[in-house]
Amino acid sequence: MSAFVPGPRRVAIVHDWFVGATGGEKCVESFLNLWPDADVFTLVDYLNDSDRKHVLHGKQCRTSFIQRLPFSRTRYRNYLPLFPMAVESLDLAGYDLVISSSSSVAKSVLTHADQVHICYCHTPMRYAWDLYHQYMTESGLDRKWSGIVARMCLHYIRIWDRGTANRVDHFVANSNYVGRRIQKTYGRSSRVINPPVDVSRIPVSHDREDYYVTVSRMVPYKKVDLIVQAFSASGRRLKVIGAGPDLAKVRQLAGPSVEILGYQEQDAMYRAVGNARAFLFAADEDFGISPLEANACGTPVIFFGKGGLLETIPQPACGISFPEQSVASLNEAVDRFERLPAFDPATLRRNAERFSRERFEREFAAFAAAALAESSMPQDD
Repeated sequence: MSAFVPGPRRVAIVHDWFVGATGGEKCVESFLNLWPDADVFTLVDYLNDSDRKHVLHGKQCRTSFIQRLPFSRTRYRNYLPLFPMAVESLDLAGYDLVISSSSSVAKSVLTHADQVHICYCHTPMRYAWDLYHQYMTESGLDRKWSGIVARMCLHYIRIWDRGTANRVDHFVANSNYVGRRIQKTYGRSSRVINPPVDVSRIPVSHDREDYYVTVSRMVPYKKVDLIVQAFSASGRRLKVIGAGPDLAKVRQLAGPSVEILGYQEQDAMYRAVGNARAFLFAADEDFGISPLEANACGTPVIFFGKGGLLETIPQPACGISFPEQSVASLNEAVDRFERLPAFDPATLRRNAERFSRERFEREFAAFAAAALAESSMPQDD
């Protein structure tokens, strides 16, 4: 990748927080492949040693004051009212190129006129914009006095978030779907560069066993509870991999045919996905790396037909969709899936290879080089 890398004197990478290795962290890993000497900034950093080695190349991050506040390891999101002050406290004055990896506040760092700031936007913050009403309902805040405080806080956050969009010189979206959100939320255009999928690290499987699988963070918008309810009702075998705040809720919903495996190491996770009949995905997702990882394993995807997956999972060659986030709609799709002829693992693998890490790094480095070249051109008076 070094042949594509522009050469500014100093590069800063800003990520919202490091508490695990998911899709956003895979992008940071690529940024550090391109700029290995870059310094990394974040609100809080609680990566374990294994994830730090892979994602951050062993680097320590420069964190905000939230890192030192009580319970920030597990309840950092409770400090949302302090996020604007925290991200603005990060001192980036000495850098030529600033790359923010943002689904919350990283895009709002303070930069000056001589710097180039590229925001790789995974999404404008969901809980303040698109999923605001869902967040208020599912958290129970719509029925509590504390909800008044939450509504006031998120109203302020929206004003601040919209107002800080002009701190970004160039927006890069991870999908056309997110590009439309950026345009509506911030009034800014964006270039689409799909995030990296580690296809070369994923073994393809030609063996199928009689179960389905889903892999996800256990948070409300991922709708793992919906998948578990559907398979508990149908009696089909399902393996559920992942951890997060909703894990206990998901365990309570699981019937005898559903196996909750919790967090799994990468090799075990790929084996479970590679041997499944199909991969289940019920979220309205911005892009969706895990369904493409399933395709890389040779496994088709049954997914909710909205969002970024409509851009990445061709139907019917690589999967099928269902129109509503409901038990009936999902189970009808599984019935339909079981009447289809067998999927070709080679076709599924080729689909995932379109989104390789090498492709992402090549496209992003070229975009950054063009942005830096544009910034150095003389400006008309």
